[in-house]
Amino acid sequence: MRRIRKGDAVAVISGAHKGATGKVLEVLVAKNRVRIEGVATVKRHLKPGRDQKVPQGGIIEKFGTIHMSNVLPIDPSTNKPTRVGFKTLEDGRKVRIAKRSGETLAE
Repeated sequence: MRRIRKGDAVAVISGAHKGATGKVLEVLVAKNRVRIEGVATVKRHLKPGRDQKVPQGGIIEKFGTIHMSNVLPIDPSTNKPTRVGFKTLEDGRKVRIAKRSGETLAE
C-alpha cells in the first residue's frame, strides 16, 4: 500500500518547488516519483507530425515529476503537511491515517 496516491492533495517540502501544493495526477511507482498539478512545469518542443494530439507541432507545457520523498500529503482537518500511518479497521480494511490528527486520509 502506497503512502501517496493519485488524487491526493500534497505539499512539496523540499527542493526547488518547496512550499507548493497541488493534486497528484500520476504516481510513477517504478521511479518513486509523482506528477503534481501546477508544480514543476517543463516545456517540450515538438516537430510537426511527431504527436497525433498536436499535429502542427510547437512548444507544449507539461508537468514534470518530483521525487516522492519531497512531498507529504495534506491533513484534511488542519490543511498542513502530515506523515502517513496505517491502521486496520474492524472489518479488516487497511486505511491510511494522518499522523498529525489521526484522521483517515481520502480513499
